[in-house]
Amino acid sequence: MCGIAGFCNFNKDFLENRNHFLSILENMHLALRNRGKDANGTYLTKNFGSCHARLSIRDLSENGNQPMVKVQNGNKYIIVYNGEVYNTDELKKDLEEKGYNFSTSTDTEVILNMFIEYGEKSVEYLNGIFAFAIYDTNKERLYLFRDRLGIKPLFYTISDGNLIFASEPKAIFEFGIKPEIDENSLRQILAIGPARIEGSGIFKNLYEIKYGSFAIFDKDGFKEEIYWDLKSKPHTDSYSQTVEKVRYLVQDSIERQLVSDVEICTFLSGGIDSSIVTAISSNYLNGLGKKLNTFSFDFKENNKYFKANAFQPEQDRPYVDIMLKRYELNHNYLECDENNLLELLYKVVDAKDFVGMADIDASMLYFCSLVKEKNKVALTGECADEIFGGYPWFYKDELLNSDTFPWAKNIDTREMLLKDDIKNALELSKFSNMYYQKTIEKTPYLDGENKEQKRRREIGYLNIKWFMTTLLERMDRMSMYNGLEARVPFADNRIVDYLWNVPWEMKYKDGVEKSLLREATKDLLPKELLNRKKSPYPKTYNPKYEKLLKDELLAIVNEPSSPVNAILDKQKVISLINAETNYAKPWFGQLMAGPQLMAYFIQMNYWLKKYKLSI
Repeated sequence: MCGIAGFCNFNKDFLENRNHFLSILENMHLALRNRGKDANGTYLTKNFGSCHARLSIRDLSENGNQPMVKVQNGNKYIIVYNGEVYNTDELKKDLEEKGYNFSTSTDTEVILNMFIEYGEKSVEYLNGIFAFAIYDTNKERLYLFRDRLGIKPLFYTISDGNLIFASEPKAIFEFGIKPEIDENSLRQILAIGPARIEGSGIFKNLYEIKYGSFAIFDKDGFKEEIYWDLKSKPHTDSYSQTVEKVRYLVQDSIERQLVSDVEICTFLSGGIDSSIVTAISSNYLNGLGKKLNTFSFDFKENNKYFKANAFQPEQDRPYVDIMLKRYELNHNYLECDENNLLELLYKVVDAKDFVGMADIDASMLYFCSLVKEKNKVALTGECADEIFGGYPWFYKDELLNSDTFPWAKNIDTREMLLKDDIKNALELSKFSNMYYQKTIEKTPYLDGENKEQKRRREIGYLNIKWFMTTLLERMDRMSMYNGLEARVPFADNRIVDYLWNVPWEMKYKDGVEKSLLREATKDLLPKELLNRKKSPYPKTYNPKYEKLLKDELLAIVNEPSSPVNAILDKQKVISLINAETNYAKPWFGQLMAGPQLMAYFIQMNYWLKKYKLSI
């Protein structure tokens, strides 16, 4: 994993002011340095410049440094790449049979040769997580590619003939682009945040290459094309065949993602998803004579303050302990306290360039910093719920049929702290419903499906296109800010493509959430864990944290210069601060309730101040 950035302009010769543009590239690199501190590089030519911050995972020698340049048949190609391709060996074999030679063992060189051989179609052969730019000097054309599910980020803007791209917005601003926001920026943050509209970079005139897409920039302008999306087709496998196929796909994806030239660990939460990843990883590494490092996360004194509810019925620690009795692991229990959380709310904005998932992000940022002390690569159980149907809105009628984003249906909770004129002007409910309907209209139905089957498609599509990408962005920014590569084997496109067409009756057999995944992996997990009801990522219930948030938010609204006061109603904020906290009515997902709402506006105030944004 790495950070990439660059710029392109066909009406300007960057070499005429070489030192200036090399300085910009260096500043762009420094903005992304947390994503990879092992090596760096820059490359500048007449119409194109690029830089790279490297986190060395494969081919640890300097041969793997980027930007990587290759001359083939007199034509020069330049690549900067962020990600991991897990079918590298198969692709390399095919290329070698076609006469290609390799000077490194990196997937970067494989991707570049694939592009030389297959052009734009090359991306369709890649199994992995990636964002990369390739400049073709002969055609005078820049290509920007992004993986199918948006696991790796790639932002861009076009200004005065310059196309500027980067893994994160902060690097784009180093080109001299001024951060600005408009009404739609505020609507996204307040109506659907921390989710983002696909292709939007929140800031005015900042965009992101859409997942499953690539873009071409040349003298004729800019265009973006889709190379992958979900396709609906009849599922012809029997239940037993489906179980067998799921087992193969899950195990193959996890084992492929264990390939690395550095040691790999897993996040072990005690839920079935991370436990499956851990079990398969442990078995694989044991076969190589190695023991797996694992990490679990919790909050200081949570055993004292934990409050069971419908979304988080029990704690994780007992189930982690059960896994440790079954598998021989090097396990590490990590804890975070309330003071860490408050301080890290601001670090999250630094890492993400946006308002985030409050302390859900902050705790992950902290835990990743601790994991990085021992490992550079971690496998996680992320995305299984979106793909196998683990969330309550897949099976609870009131959420399934909510006619809005089911994880963000409480618009009134989002609006309750806003000034009346701001609330009326932004029309958050209308904005949210518009994008909900747009997504529904794009859902690929199968001919002959009844109303219920179509609704199942819609919920699945909404989850993959919105909720899952929000969690993937969180995982990328929080891990990469610490120079930790987080891999998500359940987000293998083969799994996503196959499960998309598996009937709900198979995924939810006997009324059990994710029963298909449980059945496919039942030999790997202890019985107590196999039958465990879903419990999401942990959060703190410590009243000390809530008190810190209230004090911080009160200080913000009492300070006249606080930028967030332009939208917040002071008296409404004070009423919230004085009220008893409601943990049972989340305003986003399953975890973000009253305390996270306060933390969200604390983050927003810092974000507005950090980027000198005017409302």
